[in-house]
Amino acid sequence: MKYIKLICLAFCMLAMASCEKDFLDREPLDVLSTSGGLATTNELRLYVNQFYESFPGHPGVTGNAGIAFSDATSDNMIITAVDNRLNGNLALSNATRIQEYNSVRSINYFLANYKNASGDQAAKDQYLGEAKFFRAWFYFNMVKKYGDVTWVNTVLPADREMTELSRDSRVVVVDSILADLDHAIALLPVMGTNAGMRVHRDVALAFKSRVALYEGTWQKYHRQDNDPFWSREITDDKIKNYLTQAKLAAEEVINGGRWSIYQTGRPLEDYGNLFTTLDLSSNNEVLLWRKYDANENIGHSISKYLSTGGGDIGVTLSLVDDYLTRDGEPFIGQVRTEAQAEYGRELLPELRDPRLSQTVAVPGKPIKPGVAVAPFPPINQSGFNRSPTGYPLYKYIEYNSESATFDDFKSAVPAILFRYAEVLLNYAEALAELGESPDLVARALEPLRARAGMPPVDFDREYNRQADYPFRNLDKVIQSVRRERRVEFAAEGMRLDDIFRWAAADELIVGKRPLGALFVGSNIADENTSTGFYKDALLYFDTPPAGKSTNFYLTGNAQSDWRYIDPYQEVLPNGYGFNLSRDYLLPIQDRMISLTDGKWNQNPGW
Repeated sequence: MKYIKLICLAFCMLAMASCEKDFLDREPLDVLSTSGGLATTNELRLYVNQFYESFPGHPGVTGNAGIAFSDATSDNMIITAVDNRLNGNLALSNATRIQEYNSVRSINYFLANYKNASGDQAAKDQYLGEAKFFRAWFYFNMVKKYGDVTWVNTVLPADREMTELSRDSRVVVVDSILADLDHAIALLPVMGTNAGMRVHRDVALAFKSRVALYEGTWQKYHRQDNDPFWSREITDDKIKNYLTQAKLAAEEVINGGRWSIYQTGRPLEDYGNLFTTLDLSSNNEVLLWRKYDANENIGHSISKYLSTGGGDIGVTLSLVDDYLTRDGEPFIGQVRTEAQAEYGRELLPELRDPRLSQTVAVPGKPIKPGVAVAPFPPINQSGFNRSPTGYPLYKYIEYNSESATFDDFKSAVPAILFRYAEVLLNYAEALAELGESPDLVARALEPLRARAGMPPVDFDREYNRQADYPFRNLDKVIQSVRRERRVEFAAEGMRLDDIFRWAAADELIVGKRPLGALFVGSNIADENTSTGFYKDALLYFDTPPAGKSTNFYLTGNAQSDWRYIDPYQEVLPNGYGFNLSRDYLLPIQDRMISLTDGKWNQNPGW
């Protein structure tokens, strides 16, 4: 299966023909056949196929984040360029048209006409369920970006006055999303395999748990901060309702017994192999995935860039520090100091949660056919060969594939869209937020720990009370779940959503600079300051000689015994400038506000 590529291309052309040039898609859609649109179940299938292209994939080039690189918009990873949103540098001119409404109108056209199709009722129900799922998908993306939006569940007529609608409260929109997902759950087939790569009942349940957890925590923590982003009509009961819906949806998947955490009894490999196995059709952890085939010219470029050991992307010290020790304790104090003194030792599975060494490149591990990760990271390189933090990303590298290593668009590791690990983590977090039994939370996390060869959860043992730990004041159960989520989903594009729904930018982003590996105090300094490249650039990084400059920075000063790589020191002298009163939501185009005669208002702070 080529992920219905050719079919989707045809429908993209159809969508272009029907694309509106004003607000909320007012142009009529073309029909699919001369005898009338959506006349058969095959036409229903072909029509719905176009929406699968909206699922995220992997990056084709380094400028395209995709799933693998999208954590560079969070505190998990960075690239050389500072993220404008994290730094508060977005402007009204960055506001873009809300493209999701194109797809919403196409789905509403389907919902208005699917009954015309002849054929098997079960097939019609499936494609109706998929359409409901995708309307929820597009609206959830809009809510995350813009907050209140207009819920439209019909094909709007061309009359201008009928289409200029006010924004609905996000509570109304989220409730409508969840209702769509309930309809999808009732209609979609129950599947125990992902081989068809189509949305099925458990995918809809997993997505419902994601949406309900997001909204329950968003409303809880933004209301707690009394910022402009929570809905003023929200109540404790409504928040509890969202969290309960998240719990019950996840619980239904768990109790179904069709999915499990992938493991073969090899804790040093199983987690990493999940993301580099090209065919996941027999993997019982993966509910839905996107297939690539380089031989069919459907590929991406992850391995090309990451196989340099750099890729112009680096995992942050903050993420590395959040992995527990192999004994299940916070990585702090003397253990941390001694491990960092020898580059790479802090990453080793003998000392740390083995998921770390399967996420960050460890010296000596294979990175290309016949080539191992270098003893020291390429911090002295430029372009995409460079590692900006000294912690190169390793997850997703096809180190056994010759073609994937060297060519653009030749990588074929799949994009995992929904996996059972998320169901367990959503369930655990909903339980923790609802104040339910810690034993139930620990039981939900146990399969993730077991795969990695980690000890069972002990909330007291792993509770991090360090003065500089961002979540030190949280309930110990919630703290543990948040850390487990960060570690399990590293480099999967979940982190920014989590930071935003927890209203945690004040703790994790504002005034913070992402750091890298220990330099002074580690053998990495001895290795690099002796090279010709560093004679001027690093040996004198504090006070370079006249006419010399450096693009390499360290924390502290020349007298400090421990100095970490500080890649944004010059460009972020005061840390990220994220605006807590504005940047949790994106701006609305002035054009939209004008077109609706003020029925759409601007988001807070813009």
